Amino acid sequence: MMKNQVIHSQPSFVLANEQVSVAITKRGGQMAPVTFKSRDGQQISPYYISPWQDEEPANMPAEVLVPLRGDFFCMPFGGNASEYKGEKHPPHGETATGVWSFVDDKTSRPDCSRLTLALDTHIRKGRVTKEISLCEQHPVVYQRHTVHGFVGPTPVGHHATLAMPDDVGTFRISTSPFRLGMTNPGVFSDPACGEYQLLAIGKTFGDLKEIPTLLKDPACIDCSRLPLRRGFSDLFAVVADIEALNGTPAWSAAVNTKEHWVWFSLRDPRNLPTTAFWLENHGRHSFPWNGRNQCLGIEDICGFFADGLAASVNENTLSDQGIATAITCSDATPADIRSIQGAVSVPATFDRVAEICFGDNEITLRSESGQLVTVPLNYKFVLGEGLQP
Repeated sequence: MMKNQVIHSQPSFVLANEQVSVAITKRGGQMAPVTFKSRDGQQISPYYISPWQDEEPANMPAEVLVPLRGDFFCMPFGGNASEYKGEKHPPHGETATGVWSFVDDKTSRPDCSRLTLALDTHIRKGRVTKEISLCEQHPVVYQRHTVHGFVGPTPVGHHATLAMPDDVGTFRISTSPFRLGMTNPGVFSDPACGEYQLLAIGKTFGDLKEIPTLLKDPACIDCSRLPLRRGFSDLFAVVADIEALNGTPAWSAAVNTKEHWVWFSLRDPRNLPTTAFWLENHGRHSFPWNGRNQCLGIEDICGFFADGLAASVNENTLSDQGIATAITCSDATPADIRSIQGAVSVPATFDRVAEICFGDNEITLRSESGQLVTVPLNYKFVLGEGLQP
């Protein structure tokens, strides 16, 4: 059953079963806190909640910052600083800033719970339906966003944001095979605005362990172990290698080697080919960041980095290489974007996810140290099979 509750200053919808409890803010549809209960009883709450949530309300420089937390659906994804054909969208779009309405909490399956919300967009007319599903014995959140109207091209994405541990290198980050890795093509953090970045501008790479920096020493840095040095805010992206995946979902994973759990996300690379990584480690000093913010965005998108609508629908460095940076919405067929995100306990010797194998209603995570962890879930849902998991 769905409940209404104010959580960290934001009125929220709460859906829960024995394995998972998930809160969705009414403003912005932002998903956190989420608690996953492992078989050993461990309570895992991986998602970030911005540090200003329980402070006195203040005028934020962007609406998306008001409830900022966890994962949220963005359309158009990105900063949206430039107009496109007379459209001027807020950062990450109305889906991340508007007020979502309750539709129902009905489901046709006794072993699943579902919450359905809806939001009407006004800058470009459309209606977005958000379905959050939980299934018994599955330590994951199934999400489906259906877009009616909103006719035309747009970048979209899931802005999943995790709470970053304090100790350097605690998070071990990995992804499914990617065909291209690239640092943000422009300045991501401007010192004139009280922001600082470490990574180079517009440089390609083939390994998370060797990403170019602005420095001569080190010229490259290992971004598979986070957080990095304190004081920087950076962005890089990887594009899934669809051929290597051979019909299976693309994935990203973050292992907390101190608390011994892994968070993972699954996506359809045909819809969301790119994952953008936002590394925020006390690198922004303007309000409301104030040099205190620490989080990790692992954002599954179809877009041109975080540059927004105009940059994504026009020719860009990625689209020139045949990489989709926008979807096209039409009246004829609603767009259908799906995501699976989950978290489970892992053995103390489980370090970094080397591989995810897809079985019959389960996945198996293999660490570089050789440990195996099997997770029950319906991964075919993310590939578009069935209306419910």
